[in-house]
Amino acid sequence: MIDYQPLFNALIEAKAGRWVDLISGQLERAFEPSKNGNSVKWLDNIANLPEIKPSLLDLNAGQVKIGQSSDIDKNTQDGLLQQLKAFHPWRKGPFDIFGIHIDTEWRSDWKWNRLIPHIAPLSNRLVLDVGCGNGYHCWRMLGAGARMVVGVDPLLLNVLQFQVIRSLYGEAAVYVLPMGLEQIPPQLNAFDTVFSMGVLYHRRSPIDHLLALKDCLRPAGELVLETLVIDGRQGEVLLPEGRYAKMRNVWFLPSCETLISWMQRCGFKNCRVIDVNTTTTDEQRTTDWMQFHSLQEFLDPQDPRLTCEGLPAPKRAIIIANAP
Repeated sequence: MIDYQPLFNALIEAKAGRWVDLISGQLERAFEPSKNGNSVKWLDNIANLPEIKPSLLDLNAGQVKIGQSSDIDKNTQDGLLQQLKAFHPWRKGPFDIFGIHIDTEWRSDWKWNRLIPHIAPLSNRLVLDVGCGNGYHCWRMLGAGARMVVGVDPLLLNVLQFQVIRSLYGEAAVYVLPMGLEQIPPQLNAFDTVFSMGVLYHRRSPIDHLLALKDCLRPAGELVLETLVIDGRQGEVLLPEGRYAKMRNVWFLPSCETLISWMQRCGFKNCRVIDVNTTTTDEQRTTDWMQFHSLQEFLDPQDPRLTCEGLPAPKRAIIIANAP
């Protein structure tokens, strides 16, 4: 079991005790077996992971590395492979676990490489990652020197994939909690850096999402926002009538200028676009660890500049800003 007391201590030190008072109940409700029919099986799988002391821990390579193949025998490695495969699909990564290469759907290291030269150094910062998935970027944040990283994600499978990785890594100042941003108390103003990557376009109210992110930041803290955008001028926004790249819950895809104006309207300062990148089928694709359809099936087979619905193909921007 994860010891959450260091997390509670850090939040209390950051004057975020209001959230500490809620977290235990939030965790209990999230892990109720009735919430997900697979939860008992997944938790049993984690409880039965082999106890191995890794000879190598590397959070600063493209693959988050835990141990080496020489740390375990072939039978143990084969058993661990099957335990890890039981958490399919693996979307964010990659990871290298005792010589087992988890080739995830997303090359999440590419996104990290695009943003890391531009953000404020994470050394000794308290960091929040909203919609963190299985925590791949949380590990990279810890490797970049963060004092503590807290990820939140409402999908239980993502949270338990993180628990698998953390169980094999050992104690670390990184936590992923099974909840969404809306379960963090308003006006917490506790975190030095807040990341929101791949979330904004899933929000029915992007303005409310931006305001909630600002509430999490201490004065002058930094927001790192990554989201789908379109080409266009200020005021231009795409609101898909149905699905977008086969995704159901995509609401608003703004131009970069529109997004900057939203952020400024919400009170953010020093808003700047540091990267705009068209997603390719090398960065998001089907693998042995994510065997469902991926970007290639979401695009127009005759014109990859369009989605299968005839809309502009996915383009992502990274914007950095500061709380007032």
